[in-house]
Amino acid sequence: MNIRKILVGILCVLLLFGLMGCGASESMGDNASNQMGGNYISKEEVTTDADISSSLPENRKMIQTVTMHAETENLDTVLQQLDSRISQLGGYVEKSDVQNGSAYSGKRYRSASITIRIPAEEVDSFIDKVGDISNIVSSKKTVEDVTLSYVATESRMKALQAEEARLLELMSKAATLDELLTVEKRLTEVRTELEQVTSALRVLDNRVEYATLHLSISEVKEFTEVGEQDTVWQRIAVGFTKSLKNVGYILQELFVLLVVSIPYFIPLAVVGLCVLLIVWMVRRQNAKKVNNQQEDNIKS
Repeated sequence: MNIRKILVGILCVLLLFGLMGCGASESMGDNASNQMGGNYISKEEVTTDADISSSLPENRKMIQTVTMHAETENLDTVLQQLDSRISQLGGYVEKSDVQNGSAYSGKRYRSASITIRIPAEEVDSFIDKVGDISNIVSSKKTVEDVTLSYVATESRMKALQAEEARLLELMSKAATLDELLTVEKRLTEVRTELEQVTSALRVLDNRVEYATLHLSISEVKEFTEVGEQDTVWQRIAVGFTKSLKNVGYILQELFVLLVVSIPYFIPLAVVGLCVLLIVWMVRRQNAKKVNNQQEDNIKS
C-alpha cells in the first residue's frame, strides 16, 4: 500500500515537472520567434493623434488653391506677360487650353484655361500681377492645413526606415533558411510600403511648396463691371447704355451678314433677270400676234 502511494506521488511529481518544462519551452520558442521573424517582424509603430499634436512643427503645412476668372481685350498679350511672370517667380504651367472662338461671329473672342503652379510665398504677388494686366471678375482662395497628415506620414516613413534597418541586421544573423526567408518576406513588405509612403510625402511636399492656381481668361470687347450700382438711376443708365450698344451691335451684324451674303444674291439676281426677260419676250410675242390679228380683221 505504501509502495503504491509512493509510486503515485513520484508520478505526480514527474507530471508536474513535465508541464513546467513544456511551458518554459513554449516561452523560449515565443521569444526566439519574436527575435527571428515572429511578432517582432510584424510589429508596427502606430502614432496616435495625441502624439502628432504634441510634436507639431512651428511651421504648419498649408496647401493653397486659387481659382480666378479674368477678362482681357488682347489674349495674346496677357498670356505672354503671364508666361514671363511665371518664369520670374520660379513657377511653371501644369496645364494650358486655349480656345480660338467662333468663326461665325463678327470677332473671334477667344479664351484660355490655365493651371499654374507658383511657389507658395509668391502667390499674392502673382495675383496682383494678374489684376494689373487684366480685369478680374471673380477670385477664390482656399487654404488646407495638412500638418497632421504630413507629420503622420513622416512618422510612418521613419518607423519603416527603422524597421528596415532592424530587418537587415536580423538577416545577417539568421541561423536557418526558414529564418532568412521569413525576414526577407517581411523586408520586401516593408520596402514596398516605405516606397509608397515616401512617394505620398513627396506629393505633399510639392503641394505645400507650390500653390495651385486655376486661371480662366476670356477675351472680350467690354469689361464686366464688378460690384453693384449704388442707386436705381445708375442701374437704369447703365442698362440703357448697354441696350443701345446691343442695338448697334445687332445692326452691325446685320450689315455684315448682308455684305457677306452678296455672293449668294448674284446668282439669284441673274436667274430673276432671266425670268423677267423671258416673260417680257413672251408678252411681246403675244402682243404682236394680237396686233396682227386685229390688222387682218380690219383688212378683211
